[in-house]
Amino acid sequence: MSQESSAIPKKRGRPPSAAAQRRALEAAHEILMAEGFGRMTIEAVAARSGVGKPTIYRSWANAQELAMAALLVNRLPEAEVGGGTAQAALGAQMSGLVTAFASTRGRQITMALAAADPESEFTKAFRNQVILSSRNAGRAILEEALARGEIVPPPDMEALLDMIYGPVFFRLLVGHRLVSPEFGDAIVRTALRAVASSGA
Repeated sequence: MSQESSAIPKKRGRPPSAAAQRRALEAAHEILMAEGFGRMTIEAVAARSGVGKPTIYRSWANAQELAMAALLVNRLPEAEVGGGTAQAALGAQMSGLVTAFASTRGRQITMALAAADPESEFTKAFRNQVILSSRNAGRAILEEALARGEIVPPPDMEALLDMIYGPVFFRLLVGHRLVSPEFGDAIVRTALRAVASSGA
């Protein structure tokens, strides 16, 4: 996957404030957890959050994208904390992913994804808001680790990102083994060992 293909499409217009995005995400998360994926609409989120529909649409293309982002809303503060090691930052991100998809709604979304058309809006939303968003955050963590000298440049950054995130999404969609925090930690340790600096 090239860097161009892994970029999440940007919306036109003035970007919404972080506060408006947070209110929309929290409202969407409440609706998703209480009523399920099918009842979580842009209209319902706008009414609950007080954020206008045009503002919501500048961040998320449709209700499916917003639902995927809302599923992961509780991991955002933890995953965005900087200043630690790559192991700690990626481990926190993995913990958030595992926790989100271990929930009742997360398992329901995973089962629906396994049966969904690869070109459906539902699948595209998962790709944009979960897979690509996670990879972009992981890329930033690895680039910071490179700048600190914590890791050496990988032969292929995209391949390294695939090594980190591919196993998690494979288990989520195939369902042959459980996805656990221990599994996430093992993935991160194994991937980072391949690019560890001799001085780290």
